[in-house]
Amino acid sequence: MYISTRGLAPAVSFADTVLKGIAPDGGLYIPEKIFQFAEDDIRRLAGLSYTEVAKIVMDRFAPDMDKVALHGAIDKAYTPDVFANVTDKDDNSADIVPVRHLFGQDLYLARLSNGPTLAFKDLPLQLLGHLFEIVLDGKPLNVLGATSGDTGSAAIHAMLGRKGIRVFMLSPHGRMSQFQSAQILGVNDPMIHNISVNGSFDDCQDVVKAVSGDASFKEEYNIGAVNSINWARVAAQVIYYFWVYSRIRGRDGGPIDVAVPTGNYGNIYAAWIAKMMGLPIRRLILATNENDVLHEFFTTGIYRPRLKTIETSSPSMDITKASNFERYILDIFGGDATKVARLWAALDKTGQFDLSHRLANIRETGITSCAVQQEQVAETINYAFMKYGIVIDPHTAVAMHAAINTEQSGVPMVVMETAQPCKFDLAIKQALGFTVSPPSCMKDLVSARKFFTQMDPDVEATKDFIRARA
Repeated sequence: MYISTRGLAPAVSFADTVLKGIAPDGGLYIPEKIFQFAEDDIRRLAGLSYTEVAKIVMDRFAPDMDKVALHGAIDKAYTPDVFANVTDKDDNSADIVPVRHLFGQDLYLARLSNGPTLAFKDLPLQLLGHLFEIVLDGKPLNVLGATSGDTGSAAIHAMLGRKGIRVFMLSPHGRMSQFQSAQILGVNDPMIHNISVNGSFDDCQDVVKAVSGDASFKEEYNIGAVNSINWARVAAQVIYYFWVYSRIRGRDGGPIDVAVPTGNYGNIYAAWIAKMMGLPIRRLILATNENDVLHEFFTTGIYRPRLKTIETSSPSMDITKASNFERYILDIFGGDATKVARLWAALDKTGQFDLSHRLANIRETGITSCAVQQEQVAETINYAFMKYGIVIDPHTAVAMHAAINTEQSGVPMVVMETAQPCKFDLAIKQALGFTVSPPSCMKDLVSARKFFTQMDPDVEATKDFIRARA
């Protein structure tokens, strides 16, 4: 069963979390108990396909779901046809997630961006689209989400053509790359409604949380979530950590380190859950840009979201309020939801909370952090090209910079890729002097017509927009 981080909502099944997103008490759903894999179970993952690993992991999270239906959804979500946009010729294999060893060093790159929108978000959202269909069983759903870039396009492309599912996606106007914006706003479909918000991603996220937190409105209009506040999305991201480990360590075992580009805390939280399930992750390196709220917390114990975000070359991390962070804090307090509820009440009232007195305990969890500056991002893009012959996007460069500067010999370090570099042509041009072409099917994407409604970040106006179209 799944319980709320704030402890005041009834426990629900996994299937319920697929649709609910935020709990009625304003918290986020987490498993009542984390299933533990034995060491031998993890070694047996070596040699299995991505879908086989996915079934083993998802069975632990979704015991209430019909196994035939669940496994069928996994088989349909993860096919070579769906994940056909391989980045490099030498990665051209049947693997849904190729893992590239960067020459003689203990450094690896997990290629997570071969899906239909060229970003790691495709991996959880392709599965979530199929899970929605199973759980809904023909009933309509209005999906509400906020995006800083990649979630929006991945969600839209995962929900397109699914019977009865409408998408309402909020994105920050003018704050994404041209390619990201085109992937989201270029979709012309009666079931897709794009809201371009005059503000930051945090403004978009605040509106989505407020709308989703209105229990009566949420029930009347059957509002669902695709952001990583949706537990099913986190669960689907846990899969690729087990997969990557099996490809690197095989049957021999031993620890790995992972460097994760982090904005909303969903991707690194999935790694944290994998670690709690028994995966031998020694260190989780949280890599962020100048919007360093999370880095500040892991170095001082103070969580202090900023009033404004800094616009950077890695816009998907231009976030100062990390939604999934609440789940991690509950783990820090040993599952004491009362303390979490008090902290978030203090956060709402004063704009921060202070856990500096628990900093030693926080550091014992194995999470370290690094804040990477703009010039370091460009330097790392150039470094990766000169040393390894690969072009990486600015988000992945943030993680690679952190990995290179914290790497310790003897333990493999895995950099988790965010997206393909063609989505950030300006940053690539500035770092390398040239751009990377997108797949041929996307070559005219940026110049195509856009379809959206521009609005201020207003909760009631957003509700009215949904009422008129739901």
